[in-house]
Amino acid sequence: MERSQVKAAWERLAETYADSRRADGADAALVGELCEQLPANATVLDVGCGDGKRTLANVTGATAVGVDVARRQVELARENVPDAQVMQGDMLSLPIRDSSVDAITAYHAVFHVDRDNHDGVYAEFARVLKPGGKVLMTVGSSAYEQVRGNWLNSGESMYFSTPGKRVTAGQLRAAGFDVVWERRVDDPLGSTVPFILAELTD
Repeated sequence: MERSQVKAAWERLAETYADSRRADGADAALVGELCEQLPANATVLDVGCGDGKRTLANVTGATAVGVDVARRQVELARENVPDAQVMQGDMLSLPIRDSSVDAITAYHAVFHVDRDNHDGVYAEFARVLKPGGKVLMTVGSSAYEQVRGNWLNSGESMYFSTPGKRVTAGQLRAAGFDVVWERRVDDPLGSTVPFILAELTD
């Protein structure tokens, strides 16, 4: 799928996706764990924020900022997390100033971008993070690229693309990050999902 098609699909899928995912659970709890590691007056950027309930709403003791490619997702996030600053934008060209955020969360987001462009996503993460900034993100267990038809029984198709966990870790290192840990965490949809926490060193 072209990037414009992925964006259009998310516009139509916003409510369906929000209804399919609980706002709590082990993966959501990682946001609070991340916030405990941040300095006072920190800013957390959630990339691919969706409706905001699982990530932005769990940011504590920090300013929450959300970016999503779909306008409808932005509208839902503003309704659900009114204290957050939410804007429309693409993770390949974030509408965020250089060196302005302390941490990034990216839940189930990067693998909706063609895996050949993931290095560009991580370069953008490095650009907007302050030195020592952290990234908490889901990654693919193994390499795959597919379009799933009738995703979430919605009648819509969605694109997924990932080079796998090992290659992703290498791409993060190439962008200036050290991988702090890798974990598998229970996902509200009934599976377990690999997460990586990385810290910007360059």
